[in-house]
Amino acid sequence: MSSSLEIRLLGPFEVLLGARPAEITSPKRHALLALLAWGGGRMVPVEVLVDAVWGEQVPAVPRNAVQHHVSRLRAALGAGSIVAAPDGYALAGATVDALWFEALLARARSAGRAGDAGQAAELAARALALWRGRPLQGLPDSRWVGAEAARLEGLRTDALEEQFEAALALGEHTEVVGRIRRVLEGIGSGSGCGAS
Repeated sequence: MSSSLEIRLLGPFEVLLGARPAEITSPKRHALLALLAWGGGRMVPVEVLVDAVWGEQVPAVPRNAVQHHVSRLRAALGAGSIVAAPDGYALAGATVDALWFEALLARARSAGRAGDAGQAAELAARALALWRGRPLQGLPDSRWVGAEAARLEGLRTDALEEQFEAALALGEHTEVVGRIRRVLEGIGSGSGCGAS
């Protein structure tokens, strides 16, 4: 793959190829690509893809349906973007904002437990800065999209708590009150993105 591939899930679903929007037209391809992105480069079994993308309306020949959509995704993203195995597919070399968010949050938690409030605050802020709105917007409604969106929202709340705890440990009591107020106003207006 010659251009970098970026999948954005923390807000409206976006696919960038070399920093430009990629042309992916089908909602089923969007869902398939999002599910492969969750795999973080690991193989996702065909059965999991079929269940998540088609749900109860399984195509007559499920493997062929997945293969067709994978072929179209490769045409849009590059031949090496999706790797095939006998039992599934994996996304190769993509940056996924949701995975990066989870990694930063894990590092913020570790820093907080180690007593490094400054590092915890910086990492939590970097994690929250990746958010652009409600997660997985624009993907077809399905059981896994709903579950993952709820899980990500829970992790966003955890990141906010890490940020607030670190700020309190740094003696930034007044600033924390302002940040909490902005977060609550954002939740009330439905924007609910990260606190700065």
